[in-house]
Amino acid sequence: MARNFRRKQNAHPIADLNVTNLIDLGFILLVIFMIATPLIQQEQTIAVKLPIVSKSPQTKVDKDDRFIAVGVDAKGYYVDNQSKSVTLAELRSRLRGYALESKPPVIRIRGDSAIPYQRVAELFNEVQKAGLTRFTIDSQTDN
Repeated sequence: MARNFRRKQNAHPIADLNVTNLIDLGFILLVIFMIATPLIQQEQTIAVKLPIVSKSPQTKVDKDDRFIAVGVDAKGYYVDNQSKSVTLAELRSRLRGYALESKPPVIRIRGDSAIPYQRVAELFNEVQKAGLTRFTIDSQTDN
């Protein structure tokens, strides 16, 4: 008499699904986004050494205002946070273009503290010639 030692195998679907790896992946992505978001929101500014002034109360800013940074240092003029300097003629044409917009932006004037004041005064003059009347002067505060 021959014996059969095989068991009967019932074909049934696996009801458990291991989601631990998916949860780990979700948490890792969450951490990456939490770290990357503040870095994306940081403002890219023109690399000039701003003059230092004492703290003063600040006025409220309208949320709809658009700001354009225009800087000057020993190498030249910089517009809209670009690292490449522009000539005075290019600066004039860009400022005129901003002035022709339906709602002109607020110009953020950033002058390097190491350059003569004459260069910053020339930048003020170009902004006024273009017809831009709203501007701010960027500076550092002493602690």
